[in-house]
Amino acid sequence: MDIIRIKDLEVYANHGVLPEERILGQKFLISAVIYMDFSKAALSGNLDKTINYASVCQFISEFTQENTFELIETLAEGIALEVLDNFPLAERVDIEVKKPWAPIGLPVNTVSVEVSRSRHTVYIALGSNMGYKEGFLWGAVDALNALDDFKVTKVSDFIETEPYGGVEQDDFLNGVLEGETTMTPLQLLEALNNIEESAGRTRDVRWGPRTLDLDIIFYDDEIIDSEILVIPHKDMHRRDFVLAPMKQIAPWKRHPVTGKTIEEMYEEL
Repeated sequence: MDIIRIKDLEVYANHGVLPEERILGQKFLISAVIYMDFSKAALSGNLDKTINYASVCQFISEFTQENTFELIETLAEGIALEVLDNFPLAERVDIEVKKPWAPIGLPVNTVSVEVSRSRHTVYIALGSNMGYKEGFLWGAVDALNALDDFKVTKVSDFIETEPYGGVEQDDFLNGVLEGETTMTPLQLLEALNNIEESAGRTRDVRWGPRTLDLDIIFYDDEIIDSEILVIPHKDMHRRDFVLAPMKQIAPWKRHPVTGKTIEEMYEEL
């Protein structure tokens, strides 16, 4: 992956825990490493096919001056996410914020924090078997698209399927969407839970009827196995209502554990 590097951009701004830091202001040194593919720009000489580092510097300077945060951690996080959001060619960004002569009562040159944020491709299964099922599914798509750090890129057709798990209930309407996000897996899980709750989701009976069910199937090729979250979804290879819509939008996607494609898992099922 190609890199654009910005080193120690000087910005005078108002950030800090102490009131006088936020009132009087001080100097900050901000560095950025932007990861992207600029091969097309290098071959063509076309500025539109790369990221203009002058524009990035101006953007970082304005963001740093127009906001006030107590923690430079918050500043670094904000810069990273805003750069990803405003410069679509950027795939990942590393931000370092240095604070010269930090007021710690000891001689020190600088203190600094660094964050690294990138875009992630995720696949989310959607299901509903209560009320206006299609409305709940499209409502979830719209709710995700409305988030600042999520963009829906593909949505499968919705298919009607029989209930899973042995509980007598109405048939489900199911689908899968592909999205791009800068959220961590746990942040995404929390966002999905909030959307479910907004749709009136309750969890009284396991595998029981629900207005809306949202499950993370894949998060890039990450493997997570915790009490709170398991990715890839542990039952996806046994669920036709996940594999069929996944096959429609990403038949080539490989399971990071088994190495099998969605199409291969669908045929085996």
